[in-house]
Parts: sequence; structure tokens; C-alpha cells
Amino acid sequence: MKTLIYFFLFSLLLGACAIQNPKLKNTIKEEPVVIANDSLEYEITIIDVGFTYYLESIAKPISYYSIGYLELKNKFYVSKWNERFRNGYKYKIYENLIDYQYHIHYGLEVNYKLYNYFKFVEHKYGEKF
Repeated sequence: MKTLIYFFLFSLLLGACAIQNPKLKNTIKEEPVVIANDSLEYEITIIDVGFTYYLESIAKPISYYSIGYLELKNKFYVSKWNERFRNGYKYKIYENLIDYQYHIHYGLEVNYKLYNYFKFVEHKYGEKF
């Protein structure tokens, strides 16, 4: 009887360890988020792990924002991002320059995803723009 209790407790312990094993959490595949506008012939692919979850679960819905607000915020965020990219020795997460043309109207969905990527970077990496 005592052996059975020890076996049961040992099984629970192994089960608890397996559930909390961080290696198991990293096996979940996440599809990249593609920001594209076919009529303007450009595409941005975001492969940062966790962005899909952030966009679907944490970000406010697209209907919350106006296009004017998103364009204004993206102009600010893009200029800060590109400034940090150019000073790559100080900021290691800024690997690419963002070619955001301020006179081009990219549309609501593109601006929404780009804006939320900046918010995701603030959330995940603690960066403040």
C-alpha cells in the first residue's frame, strides 16, 4: 500500500514537471503575420513569436481606431524605429529599416497591423517609443 502511494505521488510529480516544461511550450508553431497591399505592390512579413497571439488576444479591435489616428501614430513610430535601426549598436532588436512613405495611404488594415506591431514590441521587449 505504501509503495502504491509513493508510485502515485511520483506519477503526479512527473506529470506536473512535464506540464511546466518550457521546452514543450516552444513546440507550438506560429504562422508569420503578413501585411500586404496588392495594389501598392509591397509586403511586410512579421515573424516575431507571439505577435499573432498579441494581435488576436490583446490588441484592441480594428474598429476601435480611425485611419487618421493610425497613420499619425505610425509616422511617429516608424521615425523612431528607423532612428534606432540606424544606431544598431545601441538597440539590437531593430534589424530592418521600415520604408513607410508618409504620402501613401496604405489602408486601415495595414496601418492597424503595423501600429500593433509597435505596441507588441513595447509590450514584449519593454521598449518605449
